[in-house]
Amino acid sequence: MPHAPDRIRPLAICVFTYGGRILVAEGYDPVKGETFYRPLGGAIEFGERGVDTLARELREELDADVVGLRFLGSLENIFVYNGQHGHEIVLVYDGAFADRRLYERPELAGREHDGTTFRAVWKSLDDFHSDAAPLYPDGLLALIRGSA
Repeated sequence: MPHAPDRIRPLAICVFTYGGRILVAEGYDPVKGETFYRPLGGAIEFGERGVDTLARELREELDADVVGLRFLGSLENIFVYNGQHGHEIVLVYDGAFADRRLYERPELAGREHDGTTFRAVWKSLDDFHSDAAPLYPDGLLALIRGSA
């Protein structure tokens, strides 16, 4: 999750829901010693729409196609990760996998553009009511609950 200093980073993320759970990538901040979760997505490139970002990112990271994208809202995320300050404007979408078999897998293995791997898991929204393993960006849980 590298960030250019003093730059606002535009992102698009997709909230995939299935059986009362959402698909989230598991992350870890070694400075804070914190495990956290956030939906899949990535940086919006210049001239690219949020829906196109999600189609590209999910194809690159999971080799999966997304359908039925619906804009839920946007969030401003100012944070510290790995000791570095970050600032993001996050476009949040709801969507579905074209390949329904992906919902049957308890865990999905993904690969970032730099070759690092990550794992995405299905987690209940109720799992995020404590700060033990937070859901980022801040405000996402309220946005999801408000759109249901």
